[in-house]
Amino acid sequence: MEFGLIETLQLLGSLGLFLFGMKVMSDALLLLAGNRMRNILATMTSNRFLGITTGFLITSVIQSSSATTLMVVSFSNASLLTLTESISVIMGANIGTTITAWLITLLGFKVSMSAIALPLVGFGFLFMFSKKEKLKNWGGFIIGFAVLFIGLQFLKENMPDINQNPGILEFLNNYTELGFGSVLLFLFIGTLLTIVVQSSSATMALTLLMTAEGWIPFDLAAAMVLGENIGTTITANLAAIVGNFHAKRTARAHLIFNLLGVLWMLILFYPFLNLISWVSQRLGSESPYLSAAAIPVAISLFHTFFNVLNTFFLVWFINPISKIVMWSVPEKAEPEREIDEPKFLDEKMLKYPETAIASLLKESQYLFQNAIFQIVTHALNIHREDVKSDLKAKKVVKKSIEDFKTDVRALYLSRVKNIYGEIIRYATNAQSTLQLTKVQNNRILEIKVANRKMVEILRDVKELNRNVSTYFVSENKYMKKEYNLYRKLAVQILRMIYDIPGDDGEDLQKKLMVLRKNTNEKLSEHNVQIDQLIRKNLITTDMASSLVNDNDNVRDVLNNLITVAELLYCRRDSLFLPVNDHQETLKEFS
Repeated sequence: MEFGLIETLQLLGSLGLFLFGMKVMSDALLLLAGNRMRNILATMTSNRFLGITTGFLITSVIQSSSATTLMVVSFSNASLLTLTESISVIMGANIGTTITAWLITLLGFKVSMSAIALPLVGFGFLFMFSKKEKLKNWGGFIIGFAVLFIGLQFLKENMPDINQNPGILEFLNNYTELGFGSVLLFLFIGTLLTIVVQSSSATMALTLLMTAEGWIPFDLAAAMVLGENIGTTITANLAAIVGNFHAKRTARAHLIFNLLGVLWMLILFYPFLNLISWVSQRLGSESPYLSAAAIPVAISLFHTFFNVLNTFFLVWFINPISKIVMWSVPEKAEPEREIDEPKFLDEKMLKYPETAIASLLKESQYLFQNAIFQIVTHALNIHREDVKSDLKAKKVVKKSIEDFKTDVRALYLSRVKNIYGEIIRYATNAQSTLQLTKVQNNRILEIKVANRKMVEILRDVKELNRNVSTYFVSENKYMKKEYNLYRKLAVQILRMIYDIPGDDGEDLQKKLMVLRKNTNEKLSEHNVQIDQLIRKNLITTDMASSLVNDNDNVRDVLNNLITVAELLYCRRDSLFLPVNDHQETLKEFS
């Protein structure tokens, strides 16, 4: 029988059905276990062996090394994973992907799934009527699993019989008898096929089918498997094109790691294949060199042994690999943006809850550490450099006698308003489009509350600015002393905010609690002093009114500064202040 256009389309359709089943199954597993897997990815990568275990576990569960790698690239882009952590996870993902090969080998060749595949589709379809999202996802997984093997069965049936197609046999003979040149050629074919179909699992299925049908011998099938290891890196590298240098480094590390593995395997290629043949026979199978039926199991063994040994050898060279990657992908400064444009709110980060939250957090922290910090210090007629210095707070206040004539409203409009609005929009999009756990939703609420508090700080400091500018150089020494006390307290808290990035979360929490307590105690004592000044007629009625009102303003500003620091820098998943989402509108200054 001639293999013509119709037969080619049937083969492509079978491959498409296999890929569709793989995608449906992988997507359903991501929905079922994605949150847990991403949480594991974000927390269980503190050392290289934990990272490898994490990569293996995630890929084994979601059955897609590409999905794991894309997740790692996204997490790197959001700075949730360091380069060395990313490399270790990718190493584990390479081992995890061998599970798919065994699944296809054992259930696709050793056991016929075709008899139960359609009943499984019907069984999974029943789950799709459930009102529970989890049961629907289980239904999707069962349907995807069954369709995958239906596609595999069609592939087996539509793969041309080499004995009935002498033209194919003659064509293959021209390229399978070139010695080591054939190995390199089929390595390239494996790479190219994986790049085209964007799935190493699909290429593995095709390789196993070609060996089972007697198209190619054991050694060339092994070469195709090596090519698949290179081709699978293209997915991450394509995704990293639009990412930052962190994402590009992670994708490049994936490529370098797999290339190094292929390089040493090519050097030991034939001895290694002899080892696999020996192991295969010890396990009760025939020699893959003598029987085509024995090749699928031998190829799965080769795939597993290669990836495990490659990881074991190269795990000790993670740091040198990191240095090569950092040299090949230098750190690149982000392009300058307008002063009122967000720096970290990347729409691509809305793919996962963790990356969306990381982007929101970085943007909010940047706003807090820069615009809010600057406006508050200038509103109090204090230089930022003095706050950052080692000079005692009392001396900072004493030397700061210049009126900056700060227009808080103008600074809010030019530096804060648009970014604040974009943060709220981004957070609301994340809440409405992503499947968030209660903890994740609470974390986004915390970030929204923190931003609202920042706007409240500017509103209160705007009122405070007028009287500070009037009285910090007043001829009335009592008024001057009281307003300088306000400024001194502000310097102490602003200095703590500046030092935050270097603090540990738990230590910072304790420091902030102590700072809040001391600040409120001093302001309460200050109320008593104001009463004494009024009783002794040391200040006028207008001055007393200003002091009393500004005492409340200062209390609000300083407590809100501490609250924002707690919300943005102290990991407290159970803490969030209740807020009505419908009232998250921009607060304008009158």
